[in-house]
Amino acid sequence: MMQRHMPIGYQMIDGKIHIDEERSKVVIKVFRDYLNGTSTYALAKELTAMGFLNANHTTSWNHGSIGKILENTKYLGDAFYPRLISNEVFEQVQERRKARCRELGRTSQLNSMQNKHPFSGRLRCGECGEMFKKYIEHCGKPSERSNWKCKRYIYKNRVCCRCGTVTDSQIERAFLSAVNKVIAAPRMLDRKPKPQLTFNREYQALDQRVRELEQQQEFSSSELAGLIFQRAASFYNGAKIDDYEHNTEKMKQAFLKRKPIVAVDEGLFTTVIRQITIYTNNRLTIEFINGLTVEETY
Repeated sequence: MMQRHMPIGYQMIDGKIHIDEERSKVVIKVFRDYLNGTSTYALAKELTAMGFLNANHTTSWNHGSIGKILENTKYLGDAFYPRLISNEVFEQVQERRKARCRELGRTSQLNSMQNKHPFSGRLRCGECGEMFKKYIEHCGKPSERSNWKCKRYIYKNRVCCRCGTVTDSQIERAFLSAVNKVIAAPRMLDRKPKPQLTFNREYQALDQRVRELEQQQEFSSSELAGLIFQRAASFYNGAKIDDYEHNTEKMKQAFLKRKPIVAVDEGLFTTVIRQITIYTNNRLTIEFINGLTVEETY
């Protein structure tokens, strides 16, 4: 998973994420009450009074922690999480949050969900495995331009990755080409990818240390207890969930009755794209949420 905590309202059962029936009711209530006019401060006070545990497993809530729930796109459903909140409700909540910011004279934070580029977190370097980051050159000048580079392009003042750069328009053209191939040949969606074996180096190191302490019978060691927790977290973070059928159906619904597209639909992009891997030879691979991959050039 790409985050430290599982969003409130979900639980993992047998390696797959499910909706937690009891805690999800509170999440839905937060969205509903906020739309009905309850402030984030009032919601935080109510959840604290209820003794409802937050993401840090404490009962202390504030307006910021309520805000994180209200802007969490995981509740819309994605490659791992089943849908909990409808698009309509989520969008209405975002509109009310923006309206409140304007009323209070606040400006949106640069890293807020509203300002996050749809490509962020989805472009990966095919040479070193790092994520791509957007860079702005000549900011505020007529010659201003932006492009995406590997985060390790420059590391400690040295060029460490020579994967090159890509622009928004290059990514958009590749996306349109890949999507239109799927629209033209929907049977592509039924090509189930081969299972991938993953190696989690962190998990292997933690597991080895746990085994060593257990062999030494250090069962009361505080280090052992901490390592067991870290090992479980590492396993969870590296887990590959087999949700091919669910995501294939999700994609079929997204492409249902669509004609070839000529412009990027951000909603479609964030719904069906898992990641895009960029290589040095002007080649990239677009991976859809069900594991289907389409190779393109840029």
